[in-house]
Amino acid sequence: MELDQIRKIVELMQEHELSYFDMTTADGVHLRLKKGADLDALRGALSAASFAPVSAPTAVAPSSGSAPAPAVAAPAGSEITSPMVGTFYRKASPDVPEFVKVGDAVSVGQTLCIIEAMKVMNEIKAEKSGTITAVVAEDATPVQYGDVLFRIA
Repeated sequence: MELDQIRKIVELMQEHELSYFDMTTADGVHLRLKKGADLDALRGALSAASFAPVSAPTAVAPSSGSAPAPAVAAPAGSEITSPMVGTFYRKASPDVPEFVKVGDAVSVGQTLCIIEAMKVMNEIKAEKSGTITAVVAEDATPVQYGDVLFRIA
């Protein structure tokens, strides 16, 4: 393939606002042209990158005799996380009560919420008994796999 032919292809790509061109000829010439960022390479680089957690600033011990500041308490109970990606719903339909509220006692197998994924409503059930101490996810919002939905004690 001649350089003039490649230049003509590049001109046509610009004229027709193409960002990708791939051609294989009968005599075995393979030409692939990409304009702009290589998204596949960027995705691979981002997935391979390891991000180190940012550490909190270290506290300096007070030199005077003042009492240390009280520690911040961790949230009570264990977390119930999303088993899938989808949209989180606290109730089955707009005109019915929520499945659970803070302070409700729940038992194993009780429906806590619904996650809609690909137009399928998936009931999320309690895997242990306890009392709901917090509803973390907002109703009708997207959730990712592993996002905290509830806290239970």
